[in-house]
Amino acid sequence: MSELDLNGSIEAILMVVDEPVTEMTLAHVLESPIEEVVKSLASLQTQYDDRGFSLRQVNGGWRFYSRPEYHAVVEKFVLDGQQSRLTQAALETLAVIAYRQPVSRARVSAIRGVNVEAVMKTLVTRGLVEEAGVEPETGAILYVTTSYFLERLGLNSIHDLPALAPYLPDLDRLDEVLSALTD
Repeated sequence: MSELDLNGSIEAILMVVDEPVTEMTLAHVLESPIEEVVKSLASLQTQYDDRGFSLRQVNGGWRFYSRPEYHAVVEKFVLDGQQSRLTQAALETLAVIAYRQPVSRARVSAIRGVNVEAVMKTLVTRGLVEEAGVEPETGAILYVTTSYFLERLGLNSIHDLPALAPYLPDLDRLDEVLSALTD
């Protein structure tokens, strides 16, 4: 593989990785000697000196990072430009899943009293909910919240969720609501 092809191949791979990738992995995937990969990485690293990003070796692997001097711009983009809030329906569905997991879509629909198919797709797409097996009796897919959900709420585990009782509007219906949530 020519140096130009090797550089381009490495760049293409590094653009899609979620965590640093080692020289050994790159050499294996690209079927190139590790020495050539190391040389190419060093060359690429110097080529990005005047860019908004850099190629850095971190935690035993290589990855693209935005430069620290652009932190404020990147933060503004991530927080303002890409943030969209969940709808009330999505929040309600997420709460049912969080407190009842693992739970099927049909059970969530029954508790909420509305079809939640579209909302469930949104929650899965956003990484807040994931499939977690199949209900043996019905064959329905079961859903649970993700580690990303816990991270966004600042929780260590699902057991850290607050108790529901103080937030219920009609205390006369408390037993009815709690039994619906725990069935």
